[in-house]
Amino acid sequence: MDSIDRYLDEVAEMERALPRDDIRRVVEAVRRVRDSGRQLFVMGNGGSAATASHMACDLAKASIANGGKRIMVMALTDNAALMTALANDSSYEDIFAGQLLNLVQPGDLVIAISGSGNSPNVLKAVDAAKRAGATTVGFTGRPGGRLREMADIVVMVPSGRIEQAEDGHLILEHAIAVALRDGVAGETG
Repeated sequence: MDSIDRYLDEVAEMERALPRDDIRRVVEAVRRVRDSGRQLFVMGNGGSAATASHMACDLAKASIANGGKRIMVMALTDNAALMTALANDSSYEDIFAGQLLNLVQPGDLVIAISGSGNSPNVLKAVDAAKRAGATTVGFTGRPGGRLREMADIVVMVPSGRIEQAEDGHLILEHAIAVALRDGVAGETG
């Protein structure tokens, strides 16, 4: 078996072991935010930043069906000017928390994506969100790091390999967007 076969077999095993009930809890949290007119914020570093941007796009557009209610969603990864200003003028640990302090309200939802679960800037933002009264979701890899302990809802991808954790996070965001779109389609007939 070569490395490609091994990797793809491991991803298939990881996908089968994703915690479905935890994913459903995230779908319900996003649905509550959508239905109450609250905001959703998503963030991560590196590959997780790309997933955060992708998730914001899918939740803003791909989760809509039959003219259903839209989700007010923002990826905190997408304002490069503000992120670099915060990093330069304060510290890199403030690039997400600094944005949330301007925006997050009680009842909002903050999704933090971190393969290790230990990214200092993500953890600082989760802390800021919780202090503001927002619900927090953590997408992690195994074993989950500090994010697993901090977030209100945790979906831990059952892999300690960062590439597979990132694969799992992208699967999660697509599954959530599809579940929301299908749910809206069912609600509106």
